[in-house]
Amino acid sequence: MQLTNKTIIITGASSGIGAAAAKLFAAQGANVVLAARREARLNDLVSEIQRESGSAISLCGDVRDEVYAASLVALALNEFGQLDGAFNNAGILGDMGSVAEMDVKSWDDVIATNLSSAFYAAKHQVPAIIAQGGGSMVFTSSFVGHANGGMPGMGAYAASKAGLIGLAQSLASEHGPDGVRVNTFLPGGTQTDMVPDDADTQAFIAGLHSLKRMATPAEIAQAALFLISDQSSFVSGSSMIVDGGLSTWLAS
Repeated sequence: MQLTNKTIIITGASSGIGAAAAKLFAAQGANVVLAARREARLNDLVSEIQRESGSAISLCGDVRDEVYAASLVALALNEFGQLDGAFNNAGILGDMGSVAEMDVKSWDDVIATNLSSAFYAAKHQVPAIIAQGGGSMVFTSSFVGHANGGMPGMGAYAASKAGLIGLAQSLASEHGPDGVRVNTFLPGGTQTDMVPDDADTQAFIAGLHSLKRMATPAEIAQAALFLISDQSSFVSGSSMIVDGGLSTWLAS
């Protein structure tokens, strides 16, 4: 029970990695505050966690809205009296295509969802975590936009995910003295709604990894658990690669 009595916000919690992390964190004793746009899925997930004797509440909203970021923190404090950490996981892939042909709205949507939302989250989460005496913040970045991770047609996604690494490193430096650890992790291909439901595409993605398969959301959630928990008590400002050897394969 690595997270007993800790209160953790999880964004992008209605499916994929976020939903897997919500169930795992709750099973490890956390009070989870779940955030996503799909209210019905959130409600179902809260009910599932509660049936397993876990502690979960949710608030539906858009991570691109700063008021929503503040409301999630307020909900955690009102319901559980504290905020010990956050797994800021929400993100979108956006439209595929070259930068020269990219619609400005598509660029803005990806940056707002993947990067600006992280700024809003940190702005409101950090003071609450400091008030609790310290804790851990984790952001989901990607191998795309990282070393050896350049992929055509993904300029906005790559920029947003690379930006998360820089933001997390700055936060780690700024708030290390306050007892706040901040890290990103970089998943490889994962079996989520972001992956096209096409056998040939999935086989191609799997083949990019040294392990020749994609990860399950539950496997990636284990990495998030490591970073959010005291297991990683001396880890901050890092970008942990959890990619099944994809970066090794691309570099070879």
